[in-house]
Amino acid sequence: MKSYLIIGAGKFGKYLSIKLCELGNEVMIIDKDEEAIRDVSDMVSNCVIGDCSKAQVLEDIGIKDFDYVFVCIGEDFKSSMEITAMASELGAKKLISMAREQSHAKFLKKIGADIIVYPEKDMAEKVAVKYNADTVYDYIELTEEYFATEIQVPFNWIGKTIREIDVRAKYQLNILGIKTENALNPVFSADHVFTESEHLMVAGNNEDIQKFIKEQQKTLKS
Repeated sequence: MKSYLIIGAGKFGKYLSIKLCELGNEVMIIDKDEEAIRDVSDMVSNCVIGDCSKAQVLEDIGIKDFDYVFVCIGEDFKSSMEITAMASELGAKKLISMAREQSHAKFLKKIGADIIVYPEKDMAEKVAVKYNADTVYDYIELTEEYFATEIQVPFNWIGKTIREIDVRAKYQLNILGIKTENALNPVFSADHVFTESEHLMVAGNNEDIQKFIKEQQKTLKS
């Protein structure tokens, strides 16, 4: 179990804190808006009404004691910067700040954020990729360059083995698991024979994944 401090009870902060609690973590969410805190009070471990633009408030809640600190303030960039800087100065172990623009991310990184998240941008990209191709079922960012995606087994792979297709050499992709009826098998041999009912979890450079998806779409249309 890990401990999380969520600063900001807007939509992102609220849903993030609820999900982290559902996953069995200790979560404290803080916001100066009493109504926003009231809305989430029954769904998270600990709720606090407080103004995190004041260093004393961050010190009083023990910011150094949390494994992760999320600054979830997207509307007011000035406040986001001030709180991120203070959280860093006060010893936050792992500091993650929310940003809406690339230009904001650069400033947040400079003043102490370890990781930047773009909730709206990330979700929009994921939805776009998923619904752009009929064979893509999920799309997950691993790093800025590498992604994992769930795809349908290409029809020209059916009946062939992983060894025969040689996915890594031909497509620069790694098969992470083979999914059948919602059960993911991460252990398989190179002699596994692909079937029509399977989905694959593959990982690779974003460019290689997009190239592979486009090739498969062309094959389906031809």
